[in-house]
Amino acid sequence: MVTERQLSTSKDIHRRTGRTFYVATRLLPERVRHPTYVLYGFFRICDEVVDDPGDATPAEQRARLDDLRAQALGRAEPTDPVLAAFREVADERGIADADVEAFVDAMVTDVEKDRYADYGELEAYMDGSAAAVGRMMLAVMGSEDPDLARPHATALGEAFQLTNFLRDVREDVVDRDRIYLPRRTLERHGVTDDQVERLAFSESFAAAMREEMRRAEQLYRQGVAGIQYLPADCRFAVLLAAVLYAEHHRIIREREYDVLSETPQLGTARKLWLVARTWWHWRRTRDPETVFRRVSAVGEGDQSASGAGTPTPAR
Repeated sequence: MVTERQLSTSKDIHRRTGRTFYVATRLLPERVRHPTYVLYGFFRICDEVVDDPGDATPAEQRARLDDLRAQALGRAEPTDPVLAAFREVADERGIADADVEAFVDAMVTDVEKDRYADYGELEAYMDGSAAAVGRMMLAVMGSEDPDLARPHATALGEAFQLTNFLRDVREDVVDRDRIYLPRRTLERHGVTDDQVERLAFSESFAAAMREEMRRAEQLYRQGVAGIQYLPADCRFAVLLAAVLYAEHHRIIREREYDVLSETPQLGTARKLWLVARTWWHWRRTRDPETVFRRVSAVGEGDQSASGAGTPTPAR
């Protein structure tokens, strides 16, 4: 059983480092909310190995991730309350070892790789960093038809991750010397890695951002379409998480796609307004797709380029 200390430690990590997702998590039922704090705590502990390495060498980072992997999979005695709690949650909720492996493998990729040739490479990375997270969350929530729900959970996890990449281009370059925008997309619009590294904004860069945003918004639509397969007491919270994450797209559009001068931030007042607006529409229809279209930034996007049924941009 997860102890109060383990839960408190996990919740504190979530509150400090995942403020947008934390708002939605608080609306989940306790049977899901508490395990979600634990999952997020585990994700952040692994993430910090690669994002805040201090003086650690790449070899030391990989060794630390292998140690965390062993603890998370129950192959080694946990040395951290969050890791101990994660193992209990994984056993209780049936989280697949393969998804844990995929997530840690993605963190190892961050140690070794800082550029992506095309969307295919990025998608392979996101299978661990994002899609596996969506599948783990699905295991925690449960579903009467997990086979139907799983592809949608995968798509929504990738949508959240792509939004993070679009929002954090400046931070990833300045703090970590990483570019997650696919090189082929940049090249298609005449943008070089050097321009991104110099934070040199241009209309060409804006065009590349628009293309990747359309891709992300198609994933949001696919993901939200599967909320109907989740337990009824989880649907609103997941829908709200999608609305909140996608709101960064509205801010990016307002800034004409300039994410190089400053990282877009979602303020508290805007979050609260979205919570209220989403809840108002939810009470009227209880239909995730309808509410998402009416409330989210994806609903106001370029439907001709990114609507349902439109092919994903070329890789």
